[in-house]
Order: sequence, then structure tokens, then C-alpha cells
Amino acid sequence: MSSGRSNDRTVPVRRVGLFGGAFDPPHRAHRLLVESALDVLRLDRLHILPTGRAWHKARALSPAEHRLAMCELAFGDLGRVCVDRREIDRPGDSYTIDTLNELAREYPGAELFLIIGEDQLAAFRTWKRWPEVLDLARLVVAGRPGFPSPATRVSGDASDDPPVPHLRLPLPLSPISSTALRSMASAGAAPQELAALVPEAVAGYISTHSLYQQPS
Repeated sequence: MSSGRSNDRTVPVRRVGLFGGAFDPPHRAHRLLVESALDVLRLDRLHILPTGRAWHKARALSPAEHRLAMCELAFGDLGRVCVDRREIDRPGDSYTIDTLNELAREYPGAELFLIIGEDQLAAFRTWKRWPEVLDLARLVVAGRPGFPSPATRVSGDASDDPPVPHLRLPLPLSPISSTALRSMASAGAAPQELAALVPEAVAGYISTHSLYQQPS
């Protein structure tokens, strides 16, 4: 498969996905989500967007160039995927609405799909200019352990807001988390142990660059 960085811009692009995150590190559940989104949503292109300056993260992220390199290793072999560094290069805090506006200009007339996790859906109304996000893109939500879907939540709670309109991405819940992976690496896990949870090339990168050696 060709790398996402060499996509043919002469082919009409009608359906464009965005999948952002810290990717600190990207793991096999991220890879499964990307493969599923390409297939289920019939995307012509999917932008993987490592977070730049994350206003919502309490902890410091690993250096952006490491996270970008790991994304290239995790997803770069997938056709129709573009590892996109715009949020890393953007000065100041990075917001999804800015990225959506940019991509709407780059793909005039295309339908945009914003892929998020269940935890992000729960906090969606705290996002900057979230109604405009819904105007620009269709939300696509992947389940995450510990965050019940709207269909399983108890109804009648006075604190409930009307549900945010979204599509569901059907894929099995995975217990893999970047937090647990950082803890494993910090505890000295061997590359072969990490490779059970992250793509093998990512495991090698973590080991080579001694990432996550400090407690996270």
C-alpha cells in the first residue's frame, strides 16, 4: 500500500475522515479503529492528527516529533491515510474547529467525518464552538471501556442533555490504553512485550528512543 503522504490529489475526494489524539503512543486499538473507519465509512481519505498543544490534557505530552514518528510507523502503510502534522505546527492551543475549517477549504464539497471516542463524546459540549463542529462534520463515535453508550445510560436523569447527534462505529471494545502502555514502558517492559499491544515498529521505536522511562 502507498503511504498516506503520497495520496493522489487528482482522484475526487468526497468522504474525508479526521481522527485526532495524543497518540502517546498509538496502539493496536487505534489501528483497528482506523481500519474499521476506512471500511465502514467508505472514506476516500483519513487524516490522522497528533495533538499539538492540548488545552484539555493535564499531563505533558511526549515531544511532538516522537508522536508524529510513531503515527507514521503505526498507520503509514495504510492506503487513503494521511498522517497530518498541522495541529503540531499550529501555534498556541489547538482546537478541532480550526482543523475542520481548514479541511473544509481543502476539500470543497466533501463530507467530513470526525471520529472520536466515547470519552470525548461525554465531554463534547465543553469543546470550543462545538455547535459549529456539528455544522461542519458528522460525529462518528467508537466505544471505549468505562464509558457506556447513550443507549445503555439510565434515562430520566435531570442532568441529561439532549443527545449529541452521531454515528456509531461498530468495533469491539478494547482494554488497551496509552496510559497503561506508558506505565509498562516505564517499568522496563521489553519490546516484544509492548509489541502485543502496539504495532511492532512502534514498540521498537519506544525502545530505541527510551520513551516513557520516567513515571507518567
